[in-house]
Amino acid sequence: MKKEYFTPILLILVSYGIYILYAPFWMSIIVASLLAISTHHIQMGFFQLTNSRFWASTLSTILLGILFFAPLGYFLVHLSAMLQNIDPTMMSTIETKLRGWIAHLPPALSDIERKVEASLVKFDPTAFSQHIIAYASQIGSFAMSFLSGTLFTLIFYFIAHYYGRDIFEFFKRSAHFPQQESTLIIFEMRSAMSVVFYSILATAVFEGALFGIAIGYMGYNGLLFGIMYGFASLIPVVGGVIMWLPFALFELSLGHTENALFITLYTIIVISVIADTFVKPVIIKLINQRLIKPQDKINELIIFFAIIAGLGTFGFWGMIIGPAITVLFMTLMKITEAQSE
Repeated sequence: MKKEYFTPILLILVSYGIYILYAPFWMSIIVASLLAISTHHIQMGFFQLTNSRFWASTLSTILLGILFFAPLGYFLVHLSAMLQNIDPTMMSTIETKLRGWIAHLPPALSDIERKVEASLVKFDPTAFSQHIIAYASQIGSFAMSFLSGTLFTLIFYFIAHYYGRDIFEFFKRSAHFPQQESTLIIFEMRSAMSVVFYSILATAVFEGALFGIAIGYMGYNGLLFGIMYGFASLIPVVGGVIMWLPFALFELSLGHTENALFITLYTIIVISVIADTFVKPVIIKLINQRLIKPQDKINELIIFFAIIAGLGTFGFWGMIIGPAITVLFMTLMKITEAQSE
């Protein structure tokens, strides 16, 4: 074997060993690295305040845990407990109310009436409740797994902030990556991922707070359902519907027509139309103007479809991974175009 082949072959074998060794943690490492890139502005703000990279990384990690992971863990644990205590008679009451409601639909909606009636014929309240309880136990086990995974994500997030620059410089020197291209890639990734992260955070907090206030006024756990709506709002098009529609149907089954009408109109008009269509873009624009100054903004429609594709392919964390892959691809295309010229 020639000497010049020995090191590359050995490097490939060792790299495969590293991949196998850290296989259980790759998702946490990737997510933590992307979150660190997204929150670079926050880390730099803490660095200017403390003049210490260690404390800046520590405070950034604590803040991420409080704002992002703590609400999600609270939501999963309480949702599991709530579903395990569901009452089968409540399902029967909802079914009876729905049958009475569709019986008074106008003739113009007869097609909808037939479809709903056909679905209710197959509906078994007891079996449905048992399925929900079974799903609740699965959600509970997932919550425990998620919380343990969260710990590793936060650890890798701290490492990415504290040692990220040194690690990046090491790989850049080892791979002999050109300075200009590497700077362009990290700049584009940081700018686009910041837009995605702050947009997600603004959407979840703002719309979740609006929904939680309304639900709390009706006597429910406003914090829990506000968090649920915040994460549900991240699902394009149908995110809000999967939250307010069950509430409206439940209130309707209890005979509280005013509450059902209130939550329906409030969510559609105040959250979906006013907040989501008019207020949220203004908030995101202000965030971008104050914290993010990209030279070339990526089309918002591309980011939108990247989030959808990411959610479908990678699950929850796809909202971060999808845009990252898309931005990296577009940046590499820019570099290729510049080199060809």
